[in-house]
Amino acid sequence: MQSIMPIKSVEYDHPKAGLSCTAQAWARAPETPSADERSELKDKIRRLLKEREAVLVAHYYVDADLQDLAEETGGCVSDSLEMARFGRDHPARTLVVAGVRFMGETAKILSPQKRILMPDLDATCSLDLGCPADEFAAFCDAHPDRTVVVYANTSAAVKARADWMVTSSIGLDIVAHLHAQGKKILWAPDRHLGGYIQKKTGADMLLWQGSCLVHDEFKGVELDLLKADYPDAKVLVHPESPANVVALADVVGSTTQLINAAQTMDATTFIVATDNGILHKMRIAAPGKHFIEAPTAGNSATCKSCAHCPWMAMNGLRNLAAVLENGNNEVFVDPEIGKLAVRSIDRMLDFAAAKKARALPTGELAQEAALFSGVGPA
Repeated sequence: MQSIMPIKSVEYDHPKAGLSCTAQAWARAPETPSADERSELKDKIRRLLKEREAVLVAHYYVDADLQDLAEETGGCVSDSLEMARFGRDHPARTLVVAGVRFMGETAKILSPQKRILMPDLDATCSLDLGCPADEFAAFCDAHPDRTVVVYANTSAAVKARADWMVTSSIGLDIVAHLHAQGKKILWAPDRHLGGYIQKKTGADMLLWQGSCLVHDEFKGVELDLLKADYPDAKVLVHPESPANVVALADVVGSTTQLINAAQTMDATTFIVATDNGILHKMRIAAPGKHFIEAPTAGNSATCKSCAHCPWMAMNGLRNLAAVLENGNNEVFVDPEIGKLAVRSIDRMLDFAAAKKARALPTGELAQEAALFSGVGPA
C-alpha cells in the first residue's frame, strides 16, 4: 500500500484591505522512490502515455524526471503559457500537465474540448492563493477607471475579470503600450513584478500586494555577499524577485530568457535567482557551466521555500503514473468563465503576434531567444 505523503504548512502573502498580510496553506511532500521503483515508474509512464494517446507537458520547475519524460515522449518542457499553447496545438486529446493548478486551468481555457489531467489537483501557487476571485473583483469594482492587467499566475476566474493577461516578459511591452494610450493600470497579483514594470514604464499602476513565496525569499544583502565570493559570476534573476535582488542582476527575465542567457553568455559561473527546478534545464542547455542558487536566507536563518516551490514539488513519478492509469484528477473550468478568461489571454497573444512573436517552440533555446522575447511567462 502506498504511504500517505506528509503535509507541510506553507505561509504566503494574502493582501487584506490594501495591506500585505500572511495566511497559511499546506502542501504534500512526496517521498522519493527507490532507484528500482523509479526505473519501473518511468517505464510505466512511457507505456501509459502511448496507450492513452496522451501528451505530457511539464514546467521547468518540476522534478527533473518529469521534465525528461515529457521531452522523451514527444511532449513539452517550458513555461506556463507555452505549455498551454503546445497542448492546444498538439493532436493529442488528453493533456497531462505537470505543474500547478493555474497551469492546468490555462490549458483547459485554450483547449476546452480536450481532457486535462494533473498529477495533483491540490498543487497550487501562492500568487493564485493570495488573489481570490471575489476579493479581486471587489478591488476592481472599487477602481472602475483602471484597465485590469493580471499575471499568468492567477485562477481562471481572476483572468475572466481582467482586460489583459500578461506574462513576465511581455508585461513590460503591454503596460508601456497601455501607458502610451493614457490608461491607468490595476495590476495583480505580484507586487515585485508589478513594481519592476512600473519603474521601467513610468505607468500609473495600482498594485495588488501578492508575491511568489519562492522569489520573495531571495535576499539582496546575502546575494551581494555571494557575488563577492564569485566575482566573475553573472546573476540571473526572475522579475518576481524583490527590487534589491533585481538591482544586482546581469539579466532579468522569464524562465526561457534566463535559460537562454545561461546558454549564450560567455560566463562560466551563474548565480540564479528563481526556482531551483530550472537548474536541470540550464545544465542541459549549458554543459560545463556552474550554477549556484541565489540565497534565500542569511546565516542561521530559515527559509519558507528554500528556492523550490512546495506545490511544484507535489508532482512526482508516482502520482503521474497513477493519474495516467486511473484517469482521475481532471481539470474543469466553468465554460462561461473560460469564455471570459480566454479574451484576456487572446488579447495578449494578438499583441504578441503583432510583434511577430512565434507561437510554437523549435526545441533550440538559442533560436527561441528572439522568438520568445515578448512572449515567455513565469
